Amino acid sequence: MYHFVSMLSLLELGYTAATIPKMLSNLLTMAYDRYLAICQPLHYPTHMTPALCVKIVVGCWLGGLAGPVAEISLVSHLPFCGPNHIQHIFCDFPPVLSLACTDTSINVLVDFIINSCKILATFLFILSSYVQIICAVLRIPSAAGKRKAFSTCASHLTVVLIFYGSIFFMYVRLKKSYSLDYDRALAVVYSVLTPFLNPFIYSLRNKEIKEAVRRQLKRTGILE
Repeated sequence: MYHFVSMLSLLELGYTAATIPKMLSNLLTMAYDRYLAICQPLHYPTHMTPALCVKIVVGCWLGGLAGPVAEISLVSHLPFCGPNHIQHIFCDFPPVLSLACTDTSINVLVDFIINSCKILATFLFILSSYVQIICAVLRIPSAAGKRKAFSTCASHLTVVLIFYGSIFFMYVRLKKSYSLDYDRALAVVYSVLTPFLNPFIYSLRNKEIKEAVRRQLKRTGILE
């Protein structure tokens, strides 16, 4: 778990500055890790080996970096003969396409297919993991254990739905014209709000991580 939390923190630092690769990889790895921990706790040490953790992280990084290759290749061949100022809070494909002085229907179609596959596939994978987690939680005999587990799952699912809801409406669409104000608002939600919430949900609610942070602050003299 701490291995993936550290990867999440590292990606969050880069994501807030560059926005790509997105948090799809973060949510995907955390979902699988928690599915094993809750649904198959006795098999967790044998399944979640250090080698598997490395493979999952490398696979997510490669998937996140390889995803935009086709879109970047197509955009690089477009002619841009007008204004060169992007009306957005960062450089993204839709506002770049709006600056091209030629037909970009192929770009829009390719972007739609790639985003649909990435977003829907990862979202359904995470959703199926949490369905199995909820079924496992319902079998917990104590009411206190159920409340604690559902509290954790509810916070995770809230961020997942906020993130996927915003990127779905922003990237899975078959049209070139769109509202720039609408896209800027959605971009703030998934590029600022979710990275802001993730440290609280995945790290600061964990007793061991809070104790480690407290020890580090005492070691540096910030806390007495």
